[in-house]
Amino acid sequence: MEGKVIIVSAPSGAGKTSIVQHLLKAVPELKFSISATTRKKRDYEIDGKDYYFITPEQFKDRLANDEFLEWQEVYKDQYYGSLKSEVERIWNEGQTVIFDVDVLGGLNIKEFYGDKALAVFIEPPAMEELENRLRKRGTETPESLKKRLDKAEYEISFSNQFDKIVLNDDLQTAQQEMIDLVRDFLNEK
Repeated sequence: MEGKVIIVSAPSGAGKTSIVQHLLKAVPELKFSISATTRKKRDYEIDGKDYYFITPEQFKDRLANDEFLEWQEVYKDQYYGSLKSEVERIWNEGQTVIFDVDVLGGLNIKEFYGDKALAVFIEPPAMEELENRLRKRGTETPESLKKRLDKAEYEISFSNQFDKIVLNDDLQTAQQEMIDLVRDFLNEK
């Protein structure tokens, strides 16, 4: 069975994960596509729920077997990818797939699915606010913070290639805007 996909992309710290988690509660026909990654698991994350945490070698083996819909080496030896098997699993359950992916991955998925996909870019209100959000996480070194902010500037330059842009200067407003966009998309024939 083939269905639709929702793609939510943003720079790190823009609020995409909070928005996706809210969408999953508010729109029951959505099911989260769990990505595979080689980055270290954060204390609060669960393997097989938040991500499939695999080694770089396992990731490369899956790449060689053409198991990914899209993938990126986001940082040196830090890979992320969306497994084709996840999309099939979710569609077979009669659900709509929702992706929480980086910007280039989101654009790749949109290109693959075309009109069956709604690609939404979550825009931070300002770079200063993005930096504050990343600092509040308490997970960044000065070097990793600089990397994320540099990458965020680069990713924001792609925002106009998405179907919709949602400004996240107020989380509740952004969440409601996303619910409305997703419901409208799912109701299209």
